[in-house]
Parts: sequence; structure tokens; C-alpha cells
Amino acid sequence: MKKSIKTYVCFLGVLLLFGCNQSGEGKSSLEEQESTSQENVNLDNFTSMQMKGVEQIAVDVDLDGAVKRLSKAVTFPTISNQDRNDFDTKAFLDYHKFLEASYPLVHKTLKKEVLGDPRPYSLLYTWEGKDTSLEPALFYAHEDVVPVPADSRDQWEVDPFAGTVKDGYIWGRGVLDDKNQIHAILEAAEMKIKEGWQPSRTIYFVFGQDEEVGGPEGAKHIADVLEARGIKRFAYVMDESAPLTPGIFPGIEENTALIGIAQKGFISLELKMEGVGGHSSQPPTESNIGILAKAITKLEEAQFPYRIHPAVRSQYRYMGPELPEEQQPLYAAVAFGKDGEVTDLEQKFIDVMAQNQVTRAMLHTTIAVSMFNAGVKDNVLPPAATAVVNFRPMPGDTPEVIIQHVKDAIQDDRISIKDISASTPATNIAEVGNPAYNMLEKTIRQIWGNDLMVSPFFVIGGSDSKHFQARPFAPDVYTITALQLENTKEFEGFHGVNERILVSEYGKSIGFFYTIFDNLEEL
Repeated sequence: MKKSIKTYVCFLGVLLLFGCNQSGEGKSSLEEQESTSQENVNLDNFTSMQMKGVEQIAVDVDLDGAVKRLSKAVTFPTISNQDRNDFDTKAFLDYHKFLEASYPLVHKTLKKEVLGDPRPYSLLYTWEGKDTSLEPALFYAHEDVVPVPADSRDQWEVDPFAGTVKDGYIWGRGVLDDKNQIHAILEAAEMKIKEGWQPSRTIYFVFGQDEEVGGPEGAKHIADVLEARGIKRFAYVMDESAPLTPGIFPGIEENTALIGIAQKGFISLELKMEGVGGHSSQPPTESNIGILAKAITKLEEAQFPYRIHPAVRSQYRYMGPELPEEQQPLYAAVAFGKDGEVTDLEQKFIDVMAQNQVTRAMLHTTIAVSMFNAGVKDNVLPPAATAVVNFRPMPGDTPEVIIQHVKDAIQDDRISIKDISASTPATNIAEVGNPAYNMLEKTIRQIWGNDLMVSPFFVIGGSDSKHFQARPFAPDVYTITALQLENTKEFEGFHGVNERILVSEYGKSIGFFYTIFDNLEEL
């Protein structure tokens, strides 16, 4: 997970429409919405979209053995540092050997490839199907984890790389993000192979090495490889995202499973001002730092316009009917609105969303100044100053569009602009209510029951599947972490301290993948 919504503590804020806003002004806006929300909205078709009557099942797994294997996996420090030269080759190689020893039937039956450019440490498994005419499926997870800062070590109840099992939890860096998903997939596959089962369609497993830093070496390279091999279309692609969590959305107390159906893009630009340096006792009328600072200020004042993404419309079509009745006309206006048009109710929705820094990110291409570098000594004027600005683009805001936006905003030809990222565009939007989405919802309910809400949502950060979903061969990518959390507090483990998962819930994760392999046969 990387993540920018791979900061899933922040991911909570993505979901909070009104809960993030504690100001009196925000309450007034909501009251105004409720008093005017009956205008021109027909609620006859704004009915619940929740699947009903799915029979819950239990899958018998070797939980003790599975827990031992996952806890051991945590002990391999497969860290993705921002400095890509700081790469622990041995950790990845040892982890690969461990996987091979832990899942012998998988490694005997599936074709395993170690890929990546320039470093080959990502894993591609191919489970050959009985009918090669069927479109394949793909399950994604990532090997790498974020670092554990030295100044946070004393906040951990356990050693983050010890693989500790205590108090009913498996603890450690990566157990939640995202080795649990790798191992749940492999545990389920090992079980199916032992039973003599073979899928009808070919199934791929992709385990990337650098998701936490954008995935340019791993997932992007493997997407290139699969596309070059002539795959025309995937029937189903699933990646990590948000776990099942009760109370994650204001107004809905029950358990909630959120399925990501689209991701914003990613581009970072370097803005650079080069000029003459010198002694600080003889400063020019404009310094390089001052010129660049003015440009950054102009850029931050030139925000991209707000608009309602189609994925947000789908999100509120599913969530809206489950929320308080007095607010449903507002949500219905969003759900049934037309792209390119903004009604009064939709504008009220935008106005409230824009009051919070996280929820407004759902509405436009964001501009984030993340680095600023210049100078080496207090009495030396630097000959150059650079800034890095990260953008998360909405559909249509290509790198070319963004670069032109920056030029128009700063109006200063002295400043050079360079794309320094492995840029990815905003992804396709996965279809909702189609057989693939319905199969996923059915599987969720088979494992976790019907007493929960399932809804699509718009991912403002990104995971490695963006490298697939932005291409024509994988339009329908669904992202969810197949794991139940006890409460929203457990989100603090994502990239934070005391990362852990419940032993009992890990067993259900394995059962989920075991079941979805069977359900793929229905597509």
C-alpha cells in the first residue's frame, strides 16, 4: 500500500462527508441542505442496493499452521525505503525461499517467475486454467512494507519484526499491510491444490516489491509483461484497499465493506529556478529561493476546479439509501446526477465536501508541495532552488494538462518544469452491479454475513493495481483488503505502531480466497 491512501488512517477521512467537519458553519450547511433537499429529486428509485439472503459459510483451515507461517513472514524486513539504493536484497531473497518452503504444492503446480526492472524481486505466479479461452483473473498483493522509524520503536508493544503472536493477535510490520493478503491467497491455493482442484480460467498472483514507493519496478513491469504476452482482457482483478470495519462511515454503525472501483493518478513535477549565487552580504533584488517561493504561492492559489467523479456517484448510490432519511435527497441528487452538470443540491454537496482537506480531495486534482530544497550555508546565496509538487489527477488531467496548468499559474519562464515520477493516469472505473462486482459482494457476505453494508468507493490514494486498471486490458479492478478489523482504531496500525490483526479473522481471510476461487467459476 503506499500509499497516500495507503495512509489508511487518512483513508478514514476520505469517507467522512460531515463527520470530519466540526465547525458551526458546516452544521449550517447541512441544515440548509436538509431544508431545501426536496427540490427536484425523485426518491422512488433511490432504494437499497444491498444483496440479500446470501448463505454464510465456514471454511475449515489449518489456522495454527497458517498463523505460524504469517508470523514468520513478518520477520523478513522487506522494507521499501524512499532511497531506492537502500534495498535489502537478502530480505527479499530469504522471503522468497520461505514462501517456496511454506507452500510446496503451489510452487509445484503454478509457474513462478521473479520479475522487476531494474531489480527482479516481484513474483508472478500463473495457475493454468482448464479452459484457456476464458478470460483470466488476477489477485494482487505486495511484499514490501514501510520502514519503522527509530523514534517510534519504544511505542511498539512488541518488536515490529519479531512476528509475535499474543493476546489473540499476530503483530508486526506488514501483517496488516499487506503480507496477510499474500499469505491468505497462498494458503487458500495450497488447500485447493491439495484437494485436486484446478481453476477453469487461468489465475495470476502478482506480489510486488515496491508498492510503498509507487510500484514502478514491480507492478508496472509485470503489467507491461502481461500486456506484451497478449492478454486482451481480465475478467476480474482484485487488489488490497480498505479492510472491513464497523462504524467506518458516519451514520452507519454496522460493519462496512468498501470496494474501491477507481483510483486517482499520480505525477510529481520538479520546479527549478537556476540563477547566479553569491555572498549573502550582497543579495539581489530577487533571490532564487524568493522567485521559486512566489511561483509556489501562485500555484497553490490556482487550484483545479471541483467536479463529482462517477465513482463518487456510485459510492453514494450504494451508501445513500442506508443513511439518514432526511439526507437522502442530497445523496440521490449526487447518485443520479449527470457529468458536466451541477444542480443546486450537488453544489451543496461539493460545498460541504470542500470544507475538509481530505474529502475535498475526492472532488478535484490535488496540488501538494512536498519538497523544497536550496542552500548549504547561511551566508551563501544558492545558485539554484528546487521544489517538488505532487499531483493526484482526476480523469482527463494528463501530465500535459497539469504541466500547462502550472505554466499558466506561475507565469514565469525562468522556472523549469520536469516530470520526475513514474506518472500514472487516473484509472478506469470498474463497473458496479455487473457479474464480477456481484461475485465479490456475494463472497464477502458468504464469509462475513449479511449484517453489513457493501459499497463501492473512490480511492484518492493508490495501490499497485493502478498500473493495471489504467490500461484497456484491466478495466474492472476491485480493491479491498479481505480482513475484518474490530474497530476504526485498528487503522492506526497502517504505517503506524502496533500493527496487528486478529488470529481468528485471519482464518476468515483464508476462507474468503478459498471461496472466491470457486465463485470465479460462475463468471
